[in-house]
Amino acid sequence: MASLFNSMLKVASNKYASKVSEGNIADVESYIDTGSLALNALTSGSIYGGIPSNKTVTFAGESTTGKTYFVLNIIREFLEKHKDGFVFYFDSESSVTTDMLTSRGIDIERIAILPVVTVQEFRSQVVRMLNQYIEDSEADPENKKPILFALDSLGALSTTKEITDVAEGNETRDMTRAQLIRGMFRVLDLKLGVAKVPLIVTNHTSVVIGAYVPTRVQSGGEGGVYGADNIIFLKKSKERDKTTKEVTGVAITCTNQKSRLTIENKSIDVVLDYQDGLQRFSGLLDIALKHDIIKQEGKFWIGPGDIKATKKEQLEKEPEKFFKDNTDFLAAIEKACKVEFTYGGAKEA
Repeated sequence: MASLFNSMLKVASNKYASKVSEGNIADVESYIDTGSLALNALTSGSIYGGIPSNKTVTFAGESTTGKTYFVLNIIREFLEKHKDGFVFYFDSESSVTTDMLTSRGIDIERIAILPVVTVQEFRSQVVRMLNQYIEDSEADPENKKPILFALDSLGALSTTKEITDVAEGNETRDMTRAQLIRGMFRVLDLKLGVAKVPLIVTNHTSVVIGAYVPTRVQSGGEGGVYGADNIIFLKKSKERDKTTKEVTGVAITCTNQKSRLTIENKSIDVVLDYQDGLQRFSGLLDIALKHDIIKQEGKFWIGPGDIKATKKEQLEKEPEKFFKDNTDFLAAIEKACKVEFTYGGAKEA
């Protein structure tokens, strides 16, 4: 039986085929921290996870919902984790400046900006780079360096036909764009898996006109939906100081619209503060309350690891003070996140 199995596998002449027991290119070997423990849990099922290091992840939302901010956060975490790693940032909006990168603590010696205009340009450049990366890595696996690709944004990419039509004064809508995007991801997904390289994408959303229930969809049609392994929809609201009513940042609802690793349509809320950036512990209180990790007892809010607050607002306003070094609380949250975000998590817990 084993010899038949091996001979049939061999005759397929598939360079990357293997027994699952010997490895699978689709397996997730590691994660990249997003900068938010709640967002890590939403995308991986663990507050210590994040986005998978060999998949395509899309952050989609309307303007100023923090899409680029999330991507830059992940890039910073990636470069911090991999001191020999590099990032290739494809910018279709000419939006990322050197000051933005340095202010986020990103090592500008290890990130390259590649301006792109069309779907075809992006596809061709990434394919060439991935082919070279795979070839070099196979020739010298000891010197393989981690890399990450980012595209900001898919929604701003044009097509060769659209540019030609504009130049010729033709105002006919390019109906091939969605097909090109879908074809692009078909080509890239397997190569990214083989190379163990993540691709982070931002995309715009718009409201479907005439829908019975107002629905937001991604730019590029079904191509962007089918191409990504994870799609996180972002929706913002103003974050105000409860005393002064001053706007201090934005609260961002992150919804897992599509995921191959965690339960779809789950949501978490994180805070992006204008002064301090993405709050690492925001969103954990909501999970703790839902799973009875923190409860109100008399006039106090009580939780593991000696958590004790007179008002729930204290926990909301100063989560680092209560949660950062509280190993008992974080262990309870980690267990709750398995239940909340992973398939079969309730049985494991």
